[in-house]
Amino acid sequence: MENFFDNRRILEMIWKRKFHFVIIGLIAIVLSAIFSGPAFITPKYKSTARIYPSNIWTMSNESETEQMLEVLNSNDIKFRMFEAFDLDQVYKINKEDPNYITYMLDAYNTNVSVNKTEYETAEIKVMDYEPNRAANMCDSIIHFYNQKVREIHKAKDKEMVDLSMKSLTKKKEELKGLESSLDSLREATGIISFSRQVPELTRGYVTALANGRGNSADTKKIEKLYDNFSETGSQAMILENKFNRTASTIDSLTDVYERYLVEYEKDITYSHIVEYPFATDKKSYPVRWLIVMLSTVSAVFVGLLVFLVLDYKKA
Repeated sequence: MENFFDNRRILEMIWKRKFHFVIIGLIAIVLSAIFSGPAFITPKYKSTARIYPSNIWTMSNESETEQMLEVLNSNDIKFRMFEAFDLDQVYKINKEDPNYITYMLDAYNTNVSVNKTEYETAEIKVMDYEPNRAANMCDSIIHFYNQKVREIHKAKDKEMVDLSMKSLTKKKEELKGLESSLDSLREATGIISFSRQVPELTRGYVTALANGRGNSADTKKIEKLYDNFSETGSQAMILENKFNRTASTIDSLTDVYERYLVEYEKDITYSHIVEYPFATDKKSYPVRWLIVMLSTVSAVFVGLLVFLVLDYKKA
């Protein structure tokens, strides 16, 4: 067996059968060139796009680009691509097949890839039998990405719009109740504003007494209003403060509601396109020279092993 792998013996055998190796190599080149041609392997064209994330917020420990990759690689976008380009026909997969989804995802993942570059862009690569379709698929992935992120944001903004509107409606009803109570109290007691009327009322009452008009009709009215303040003043002050606080809360809630409503209604994109996809005029698959080279090397190597075995048996 040691003699089988003897370098000198191998070199002598290669020199002796050099014409055989040449013939094997030529045959391998011709056959690999033929079988790697379009008659046997349908060529594919590659389209590429690069995008940066924008107008999104980060979640967990993910970066914005990593979050973008999660959405771009989501099954939701893949299913949209299946329908938009009738990929079942492109990949020749029967929709009635029980494993249809598995086969479609496997074929899609083989031909479409989304990865992060060293410069934090998301790079989309699409391989397809038609260059125009490859470019359109690449462009559609970006479009579906923007739609998906917009749906996610709108769903969250809609929650906040509904929540702020609910709180706003509740506070407005509360304000109406306080306003009704204040109106009833004012009509019954003549108290308009506790904080403003008390100083003026006290000053007027003291002035009337000092001027000797303690028994006048105006002074009697002041005394009656003063008694009303003594009896229901604290209630009026509490209602007035509640009314003012509730009105202030409504103003704040209105600002919050309008802010979320603007976010909900705006229509923006969530990516900056750094490199737009285009229909290339040169196929990317198969790489014929590589197939020819590997096939030739493999054929010559197999021939070497065969000749070594034959010469070993003769020895």
